[in-house]
Amino acid sequence: MLSTGALRAHLLAARLAGPVATSREESLRSYRLFAARDPRVTLGLDPEWSWDERALLRLMADKCGVSGDPAYRSGPDVIDPERTLSALDAFAARLGEAARRRAPVLFGTGHPHRLLGFYAGLADALSAAGCLVLTPSQGRSVDITTRFGVRTYNLDYVRGVAVVREPGAEGAGCETGAHTHSPLPVRVALEGLADVGEPLPELVVGDHGWVCGAGQLGFEAIGLADTDDPALFVGEAEGRVSVAVPLDDAVRSDYYRPLTRYVLNRACLSR
Repeated sequence: MLSTGALRAHLLAARLAGPVATSREESLRSYRLFAARDPRVTLGLDPEWSWDERALLRLMADKCGVSGDPAYRSGPDVIDPERTLSALDAFAARLGEAARRRAPVLFGTGHPHRLLGFYAGLADALSAAGCLVLTPSQGRSVDITTRFGVRTYNLDYVRGVAVVREPGAEGAGCETGAHTHSPLPVRVALEGLADVGEPLPELVVGDHGWVCGAGQLGFEAIGLADTDDPALFVGEAEGRVSVAVPLDDAVRSDYYRPLTRYVLNRACLSR
């Protein structure tokens, strides 16, 4: 069992919280783009409220603990570990509720090289608890706009967690998938379920477009987000994302293992 104090220490030591690798410049750039409704950072969310840069900065200071001073323009960004812990508790509560209902759950990540193991551990536990871990539309192609132009990817699943891969990358051993912020993969997955009449998810778990894309369509969604991902926190503020957990989403993959243990313990899903 991992105590709250031990996890707090780990968050700071691994730089999942406290001063993080995401720079203030990166975060402020994302807030500017979000205020301009740039789809690269809205992640499938269509905000209902008016969000200018100052409003976003106030929101991120409240949700993540970043500096609310608009004059602070460069240097490391900061995440308050207490906010991370509080959000992880809420995240665990949603997982526990899904487990008690034996609800169908969909997992997906745009950060497979970092976060796949975190989600896979949760998917394993929910499956063992009797939940249907959904894997719809496997192999279906998704055309995603990247900085290199439109690229075609295929939807795939690793231990119950959806990722997108370049064609031909399936079964490539350590290849875990492509990094993406796009909401298109979750839309393809949900359309696949509707097409064949299978149960729709009662909970979507992930990051980036998986959370915002699902939340925009009315599905309960929870996930992880960095300081340069304001869309998840806007979605939470507007009621379309149930829980957004602030943390650095690009540290070493093994640094997320204690979070898996903590969340499963809090959700009463430890084995």
